Amino acid sequence: MPEVNIEELFRRMQRQQSFTNASLSKQVDNIRWELVMRDVAEFDMHRIPGPPPKNTTAQSWQDKGNPVVFTVYTFVPKGLDKSKKHPMVVYVHGGVHSDFRSGSNHVIKELLAEGYVVISPDYRGSTGYGQGFWQLIDYGGLEIEDTFAARNWAVEHFDFVDPQKVGIIGWSHGGLHALFNIFNHPEFYQVAYAGVPVSDLVARMGYKGESYHGQFAADHHIGKYAWQNPQEYRRRSPAWHAEKLQTPLLIHTNTNDEDVNVLEVEHLIKALKAEGKEFTYKIYENAPGGHSFNRIDTPLAVASRQEIYTFLAKYLKG
Repeated sequence: MPEVNIEELFRRMQRQQSFTNASLSKQVDNIRWELVMRDVAEFDMHRIPGPPPKNTTAQSWQDKGNPVVFTVYTFVPKGLDKSKKHPMVVYVHGGVHSDFRSGSNHVIKELLAEGYVVISPDYRGSTGYGQGFWQLIDYGGLEIEDTFAARNWAVEHFDFVDPQKVGIIGWSHGGLHALFNIFNHPEFYQVAYAGVPVSDLVARMGYKGESYHGQFAADHHIGKYAWQNPQEYRRRSPAWHAEKLQTPLLIHTNTNDEDVNVLEVEHLIKALKAEGKEFTYKIYENAPGGHSFNRIDTPLAVASRQEIYTFLAKYLKG
């Protein structure tokens, strides 16, 4: 009999248990979404297709080359007059591997109160859907097209959504999604907000640790470290695509951000200025909360979010 590698077997068991735990946690959180939204929104979850993956190693042999199927959360304000057209906001969750969580329900409720239909995609690589889906991650790549596919599906699915009044918002990696969506598909979004957005992966790898690097260098993902293929990391970085901006854009960042260092966002801002682009931005100085400074429950956070909603309204409600 072949010798059993106990350590490797144990690591596999740990990985499998982590995916099982994530799936259970996701199911519980979906129930919480139902509870916190029942008085303010028609809440639902839908399964829709995105583009086929370029790297099919994460797909089963029966599924290779097929479109990636993912979940889209939808929120329609209670009592909305569906005989009329209404604006929509695409809210994109952050994280290298994360998912849309009910911890953001206060932001969703605020958007609903503003009169927006809201959708949020759990694009490829999101957690809570098993190891295969997790390994379909394509950070700054086809996951961006999943978000765009969610936008298009919602416009087609909800005949009360005005396709000429669609905005997109996100924080952190969700901010990267917002940026790349308006860079790649400018005619389909009327406004965008990028909060503390991941902006330059090449610079980012310079101040992140080995475990972070390893997520990108994994065989199912980029497959190389940034120092081995800097051009690929540059291709996935919004700051290096500043010339594409055509959409009204608001950017927020914070000097004491412990996750997305302000230098990344400063690079984005300088690149946009160098291209002569018109946009709005604000650099907060040591705002309490660091990376989450305007997603928490403080007077500053509430005021900052109101800046966002005022900016959105200028283009979605005018």
